[in-house]
Amino acid sequence: MKLQTFATMDPHLLVGLVNTELRNNASSLDDLCKTHGLEEPALLARLAEGGYYFSEEAGQFR
Repeated sequence: MKLQTFATMDPHLLVGLVNTELRNNASSLDDLCKTHGLEEPALLARLAEGGYYFSEEAGQFR
């Protein structure tokens, strides 16, 4: 799945994909968004719809 289609993904599926990418390939949320050409505010809003918020300390969405 391509992260560019995040706006139409189920947030519960999306959080797993994003957290996997953060863990394996991205050094930060900013890096992930730049690498995949994503608008960070839109990604944050989409994940918030599922009740997920980014934890700076953990480096992932919870």
